[in-house]
Amino acid sequence: MPTRRLPMRRRSLLLAAAATTALPGARAAHAAGRPRRPLVIGHRGAAGWRPEHTAASYTYAVQTGADWIEPDLVPTKDHVLVVRHENEISQTTDVAAHPEFADRRTTKTVDGRSVTGWFTEDFTLAELRTLRAVERLPQVRNRNTVFDGRERVLTFQEVVDLARRLSKAYGRTIAVFPETKHPTYFRSLGLPLEPKLAQAVRRNRLGPHECVVQSFEPTSLRRIADEGLGVPLWQALGTTGGPYDLVSAGDPTTYKDMMTPAGLARIARYADWIGPDKSSVLAVNPDGTGAPTPLVADARAAGLRIGPYTFRAENQYLPAALRRSATATDFGDAFAEYALHYALGVDAVVTDFPDLARIARDAD
Repeated sequence: MPTRRLPMRRRSLLLAAAATTALPGARAAHAAGRPRRPLVIGHRGAAGWRPEHTAASYTYAVQTGADWIEPDLVPTKDHVLVVRHENEISQTTDVAAHPEFADRRTTKTVDGRSVTGWFTEDFTLAELRTLRAVERLPQVRNRNTVFDGRERVLTFQEVVDLARRLSKAYGRTIAVFPETKHPTYFRSLGLPLEPKLAQAVRRNRLGPHECVVQSFEPTSLRRIADEGLGVPLWQALGTTGGPYDLVSAGDPTTYKDMMTPAGLARIARYADWIGPDKSSVLAVNPDGTGAPTPLVADARAAGLRIGPYTFRAENQYLPAALRRSATATDFGDAFAEYALHYALGVDAVVTDFPDLARIARDAD
């Protein structure tokens, strides 16, 4: 529910609490040789401005300052890796408007959760090509719906090709940041993600500055590590529960456990980065006050880099102290939120608005 912006005193408390702890950590990061300029990662492209996972979204992300672009990977029935937020595609494509696919609507259990809709694994690539992308959050980002129906579903190979064209056009290396989505689930269907991803990395000769692989499931990352690709690995971390691969194996380890010093040390054995929710980096109380957690310092002590997610500009996604109106979809003080995390010394931010992240970074 939208809330009114808190008084300036409370907003100032949030800013001051973060800054007090943050600046020494930022200096330590610089002294340790980490980049002074955190990377800007375009979350599914520039999802705040264009329908996610489209060529337009990725291109706009790079045009406005993204260093990396993020494709989420799911397979087709004929085992081609395509980029969608989820394998259920009713929210991100116009599949519901295609009567020829009406009988493919079904209910499945994905990572222990019942989901109803249309699923990429029930379509060949040729069939998916007949669909067009739409805005996933039309009630939040109505302006993006003007692009509905204009673009098709991309393969991972097409995103790699696009990244290389954009690198050449803008004179800087644009890395791809693929995420393996629901890898345990797809492995159970005989559609494992890791071998196809490894083939693509090898085929395109993607080096460590061109590709970083992420997953919420450590087993998936270990499988990629076993491929010997030489690309960095990024352990994504949720806020509740634990990775589904561990849950399904009866392992009680939670994301909270993984963010302890001991858990981070274990992650450092196979990964180079962690990607926590931003609330795990800067804890905000209901009254708008807050303070940094130890996570940035603990990650650094374990030899890991850290890139929190997901930064957005709308009030409903910002701490209450940084909201500018009672309307949930209005923009709030997004620049202040970036400044807080940059001051903490994070190595990257994952954002729907790479232009705002870059402006905030370059003003620092």
